[in-house]
Amino acid sequence: MKLIIDIGNTAVKVALFEGNELISATSVEECTLRDMLSFVATHTISSAIISSVKELNADIEKIIQHFNALFLNENTPLPITIDYKTPNTLGRDRIAAVVGASVLFPKQDVLVFDAGTCLTIDFISKEKVYKGGRISPGIAMRYKSLHQFTDKLPLCEFSESSVLLGNDTKSSIISGVQQGILAEVSEIINVYKKENKATIISVTGGDCFFFEKELKSSIFANPFLVMEGLNEILDYNE
Repeated sequence: MKLIIDIGNTAVKVALFEGNELISATSVEECTLRDMLSFVATHTISSAIISSVKELNADIEKIIQHFNALFLNENTPLPITIDYKTPNTLGRDRIAAVVGASVLFPKQDVLVFDAGTCLTIDFISKEKVYKGGRISPGIAMRYKSLHQFTDKLPLCEFSESSVLLGNDTKSSIISGVQQGILAEVSEIINVYKKENKATIISVTGGDCFFFEKELKSSIFANPFLVMEGLNEILDYNE
């Protein structure tokens, strides 16, 4: 039984894997040794891996020591090749997502969207070479920035429905944020599909099902893609 920990900007996700099978997964507010022991309960953990977009701290170090966990960094051996000028600055979640995509879609070009706090877009080739990608604000961040950096615009939240053109301030903001990010993603997909029609489009992150629902392109939504990638990296290092 393997413990997988993914520390993001706004949430901590934890999962248990047995081989390649996801046994259980949840989100926790804090990442402490007590929280992890509560999550694993009576399971005996044979190995563990931690990915974090934040700096190493005392709580994480305690978890590493207790489980003898692998802490993912730029020196960790990977089952893919990284073609990136500054690998030390490359987000661990981005690495894990493309590793997961390379396992789920072997010998295929994959464009991976991670729709969370940020919207990251990453490309991994059928030869398992990571080529880089993009980073832009996610849906919630776009809403917050419009409110925080203006005097009068209200703070709006994600809406299940958005129109192309708003007829009041709230609906205009929702249209601008949600239709805007859909247009951004749709155009990138179109560009890659022109280069290679067989390119697989995979979406993960908290807002992944929004894109799966709204976009007409064939999209594979998988909220556990990062966890599956971390599990693969852990296996590769054992």
